[in-house]
Amino acid sequence: MLWRNRTISKLTLTPPIGLPNRDGLGIVLIVRNEAAHIAEWAQFHHAAGVRHFIVYDNGSTDGTTAVLRGVLPDHALTILPWDQKLADGRGGAEIHNQVLAYAHALRNFGAGFRWLAFIDTDEFMLPVVADNLPTALNALSNHAQVSLPWHMFGRGGHDTPPPGGILRNYLLRSDPLQARHSQNWKCIVDPTRVTGVRVHGFDIDGAGIGVNDVGVLATHKDRANRAFYSRAAIQLNHYYTRSDAELQAKINRGSNKTVDAQKHIKRVMRIVDEIERDTVEDRLARDILSRQQG
Repeated sequence: MLWRNRTISKLTLTPPIGLPNRDGLGIVLIVRNEAAHIAEWAQFHHAAGVRHFIVYDNGSTDGTTAVLRGVLPDHALTILPWDQKLADGRGGAEIHNQVLAYAHALRNFGAGFRWLAFIDTDEFMLPVVADNLPTALNALSNHAQVSLPWHMFGRGGHDTPPPGGILRNYLLRSDPLQARHSQNWKCIVDPTRVTGVRVHGFDIDGAGIGVNDVGVLATHKDRANRAFYSRAAIQLNHYYTRSDAELQAKINRGSNKTVDAQKHIKRVMRIVDEIERDTVEDRLARDILSRQQG
């Protein structure tokens, strides 16, 4: 078998049938030991209009889920245990645990939502002009998948985590049109039309196709074209490293997949070097925080 011991990183599924009153935006995420920053992440997105958070806990031991319960109302939070490593029983290929969580969320929760976003706790979705994320998505109601490019932030000169949180302190990022090796996308989808699941792109009605945040259509392989790039309505900030101390912790944790440790370190540092090679100042997140807080 050519695929023996490779990771199964795509799953297909029959999409759920939407409920008559399905509405709003939900976020699906998988977490492990994110207590240090998850309160800021959850509070920001709740204030930005996210109706519900579907959280898959991959064996956290630092109180991550307790923090979430402390900052989000019960009606806005679902937490599921998801501490596992599963593999194909014949070829031994590991099943990507994040992809498995995404497929589970789509089938078991997707029927109640107009939109589901699939991001991580180091990623923030920012409504650039609109007051909130659902309003920013209104213009895309005829579409089923929105791809948001990473805007990658590095250490920003911080040796240790600065007081005041991530959004106020990390203001230097790379240009997505220049940082090709570290570039990727995260997606917001109509769950009732998803037929294939990957971390960075979904099949819609059997095809890997979707729009950017202003409705420009492209296949997944064509998202790298300059004409597809946009941050006019929603910007996705990816705080890849945060402080240098947190970068070292990220390296020490290893990958969420079974990979060689040295390869993981080289990959992380290659991305960090690219992010920090040529940066621009970006105060959008800080401005939105001020808007949220009146």
